[in-house]
Amino acid sequence: MAHIELNTDSLKHNFNYLKNGFRSYNKDWGIVTKLLCGNKSYLKELVKLKPKEVHDSRLSNLELLKELAPEIQRVYIKPPPAKIIKRLVACADVSFNTQISTIEKINEEAKRQNVIHKVLIMIELGDLREGVMMEDILSFYQKVFELENIEVIGIGANLNCLNGILPSKDKLIQLSLYKELINARFQSNIKWVSAGTSITLPLLKKKQVPTGCNHFRVGETLFFGNDIYDKKPISKMKQDVFTLKAEVIEIKEKPTVPSGLQGTNLRGEKPEFNRENIGQKSTRAILDVGVLDVKPEDIKPLKKGIQLVGGSSDMIIVDLGENADKIKLGDMLSFKPNYMGVLSLMNSKYISKKVKTDGNEN
Repeated sequence: MAHIELNTDSLKHNFNYLKNGFRSYNKDWGIVTKLLCGNKSYLKELVKLKPKEVHDSRLSNLELLKELAPEIQRVYIKPPPAKIIKRLVACADVSFNTQISTIEKINEEAKRQNVIHKVLIMIELGDLREGVMMEDILSFYQKVFELENIEVIGIGANLNCLNGILPSKDKLIQLSLYKELINARFQSNIKWVSAGTSITLPLLKKKQVPTGCNHFRVGETLFFGNDIYDKKPISKMKQDVFTLKAEVIEIKEKPTVPSGLQGTNLRGEKPEFNRENIGQKSTRAILDVGVLDVKPEDIKPLKKGIQLVGGSSDMIIVDLGENADKIKLGDMLSFKPNYMGVLSLMNSKYISKKVKTDGNEN
């Protein structure tokens, strides 16, 4: 049966690498856990690392994290819908916000629950996802600071997620200056300037992150060991935290070019073929995983000589060429999924989730 495997040794290695790095730069950080889709066994492994804070965009995941480790600060990282505010205040210590009316509702609920809820206000820096427009920041903050059960813990920005706008030294300086302006105007002492996600990390080594930007939210680099900005692996990190393993359920020698009148496949595609290959054959294997679980383009074979051909709802087909490795029926083939691949696999109820520790799988 196809399954995704979490390598806890590699995860721990990457966590410690980032923890030591952030300590050397004197920056705070939290782990973005949304990729794990609330899987309890994987969240337990994450909790063992003892992070100071975790970030997620799904309340059910934060509720589970509160159950597993109530001492870890939990942060809700998108503007909350009005209907979830009661649950939000009960399970999240901090939430990211952009709407005054929403924060006012959170304030009222925090009064009812007799707690102080922390908020981080997101500022629009050009990617055009969530954020208060820069010309509205001071009037926005004036209203927020008047709310008795709200503590403004910081400001932040999101870049690259929607339109691919990259972080830059100028944008981060701009963000830092808004903190100084707000603190001076309102005699406040907001703590965080949350400079961004994994995409911003490479700017630390390039000395392009100003001192005032003191907080990061990291998910992708932790789980994949990649420099997202320059699109390359980080040499001192592990890239094998996640592995997809799928069983060969059919293996046969078949023609490399299909025959018959061609229309579109179930994905609405019309695959192209080199007609010069008509008459040639190769070994093809069918795997017990399909596009319902993951797109073929989001996984990469770990063995050389394996080529992804395509897939249907519940099967993916690979070409083994001359099958030099003598792959046979029932063998498990391993693949490296990218970010969207892991997200799809974690969200599929048809894919088992396993943990690998010290070489042992369970």
